[in-house]
Amino acid sequence: MDELQQFKQTFFQECEELLGDLEGHLMALQAGEGDSNTLNAVFRAIHSIKGGAGAFGFDRLVNFAHIFETVLDLMRDGRLEPNPDSVLLVLRCADILSDLVRAAQTGGDLPPEHENDGRRSLIALAATVGVNADPHAADEELAALDAALGLNNIAAEPEPEPEPTKVPQLKYLVKFAPRDALYQRANEPLILIRELRNLGGFLARADASALPSLDQLNPEGAYIRWEFDIETDQGEDAIRDVFEFVLDDCDLEITCLNPPAAQVAPPVESPAASQPAAAAMAVSAAAETASQAVAETHPAASQAQTPAHPGDHDPHGDTHKADPHKADPHATTAKPKAEGGGGGETKAVRSIRVDLDRVDKLVNMVGELVITHAMIAQQTEHLHADQHPELANGLAELSHHIRDLQESVMAMRAQPVKSVFARLPRLVRELAQLTNKKIRLDMSGENTEIDKTVIEQLGDPLTHMIRNSCDHGIESPEDRVAVGKPPEGVIHVSADQRGGRIVIEISDDGRGINRDKVMKKAIEKKLVAPDAVLSNEEIDNLIFLPGFSTADQVSNISGRGVGMDVVRQNIQSLGGRVHIQSRPSQGSSFILTLPLTLAVLDGMVLKVGVQSYILPLANIVESLRPEADQINVVANASQLLRIRGEYVPLVYLHRIFKVPDGIDDPTKALVIIVELEDSTKMGLVVDEIIGQQQVVIKSLEENFDPIRGVGAATILGNGRVSLILDVAGIKYIAERETQRPALRTVGGNVTALSAAAAS
Repeated sequence: MDELQQFKQTFFQECEELLGDLEGHLMALQAGEGDSNTLNAVFRAIHSIKGGAGAFGFDRLVNFAHIFETVLDLMRDGRLEPNPDSVLLVLRCADILSDLVRAAQTGGDLPPEHENDGRRSLIALAATVGVNADPHAADEELAALDAALGLNNIAAEPEPEPEPTKVPQLKYLVKFAPRDALYQRANEPLILIRELRNLGGFLARADASALPSLDQLNPEGAYIRWEFDIETDQGEDAIRDVFEFVLDDCDLEITCLNPPAAQVAPPVESPAASQPAAAAMAVSAAAETASQAVAETHPAASQAQTPAHPGDHDPHGDTHKADPHKADPHATTAKPKAEGGGGGETKAVRSIRVDLDRVDKLVNMVGELVITHAMIAQQTEHLHADQHPELANGLAELSHHIRDLQESVMAMRAQPVKSVFARLPRLVRELAQLTNKKIRLDMSGENTEIDKTVIEQLGDPLTHMIRNSCDHGIESPEDRVAVGKPPEGVIHVSADQRGGRIVIEISDDGRGINRDKVMKKAIEKKLVAPDAVLSNEEIDNLIFLPGFSTADQVSNISGRGVGMDVVRQNIQSLGGRVHIQSRPSQGSSFILTLPLTLAVLDGMVLKVGVQSYILPLANIVESLRPEADQINVVANASQLLRIRGEYVPLVYLHRIFKVPDGIDDPTKALVIIVELEDSTKMGLVVDEIIGQQQVVIKSLEENFDPIRGVGAATILGNGRVSLILDVAGIKYIAERETQRPALRTVGGNVTALSAAAAS
């Protein structure tokens, strides 16, 4: 049962990948950018999901997928046109299929009628070209369906239907020689034999002449070759379809022994490279029997004729079963050779599926290696390099290798943001329908890679920002035309890597932020003092306050004040920043800046009194030792640093964290200018900079408690724990310490605060 559960897990993982790709292909079809290859990709995805579901007994999923792929097959053959209406139906049915997959995965119980509407629509669409997409539906049910959908006139068309083409009963000789790779991918010839047996008259012969002695036998080798005599009226294509997913892992030859007089054709041989390799699907217990194929196909039992058993027939009458192409969860995808060959060949491994926990453990081990290296380097720093050149060179080389190892391991955790972006087209499509707007989504940079942990937490922020753009940003078609804009609004989502961070931008060409309305709402909700004077940027940042919304009515999309505060909270928890750019009547842009990974960061080691801290390099703008005439004192005793015409507030770290022996004179200390998520700046006063270092992040929340002003911790080379600073939290503490009676900024949020409340 444990092994079966493992196979199921792999099946659902591949379903997730297939459904993600399916969404992209269907959106391309809807936009008129698809072609025959796109249709083929959609069909293969549904076909593969159906095959894997059948292996695990998910009958409800199989039944719906069978009807679904029948309609897609009609589109591939050109009998049904993929017009906007039919593609929209396919999109809706893809959502239903996704629901069925999710229910099978979680064990949830969907209402029995959940897929009925989609099922009826698919059957009706197939019926328009005279095809029954569900051969197991009762005639009465189909007749009632035709009546309900107004399809009875199909049968009553005055034009006579053409006589169906009768395929003669032909005899075929099929020679089948599996290769080692076929077994390595957990495929099972016996399952193929059952498929062939359902085509008609059948006789199997096994050739075991290549079987070695027991001491030379490779348990994973392919030694048995097969010959099949098949008599069927389904044609050669039906035979070839049985081997569709193993063509690259076998030698196959199909010969018609009694071709019609007008169609005498030479034997057709199918080399391994004649067709592209199909994607392998997750499977069942067939993997267990793969290594036992030799014993189960002993020549003593090969001469007997194998009769067909009704119980072995596909309950859905489909020869395109995916059982023959099931894959072990740790199976690799191999690149086929250009030339066909026998068993025993070696193929280049292109990918391997590894459990994420194993990768996380490897990341942690590399992190410990980084810490150990830092300890060794610190213990030997008093040694002169000229006296110990080999030791110095060895440490330098070790540092280089550890850095390369760390980057390679982190790359294993990296995934393209495409997996998150793939959900957005459907979201925009649904929101456009709900709001009666015309909205087009453009995406770029989907292949930009980012740490998997970051990707997993990006879904909610992106969803809320897209909803905000659709509901508040993009105008109705009438309003857009009235101001000279095209009726269709555009939302653009892009991802790009800049330095050590990822920048994701969500922009629209809508109305922009109505700052007067935002300010009015903030005063009504007592989030801002009535006499407050805010800059445009500060007003824009008000939308991130909890409970804030400018919607006049609560709807299914917005109005409850929940959403944008979640965006900022989630992004900040990832060590990122959110910045807004908005121009009235022209649109808005939300810019997310995120770290590439949550496991390591490059930081500056700072000395403050008797303590040392780590400041992330991503926050640092510059460092300097100011002159006395650059320091200005304001009314509440706060100090400002004047630099290039700009005034930056100074914050003394030793005062914030109550560290003794810190330097109070900024002209004798160092000032590090840092930038916050709202693009404001702050000057941190420290004693000295020890140096730059890559550190391993250790979560405080998992090991202790969250502390304002501290984002995480790390271990330095001397074995001591050092805190990683959170500049937004430091700003919050500093502003409470000053007890300003007017406005204060906390992470970009502006609010009113009295002196009494501050104390």
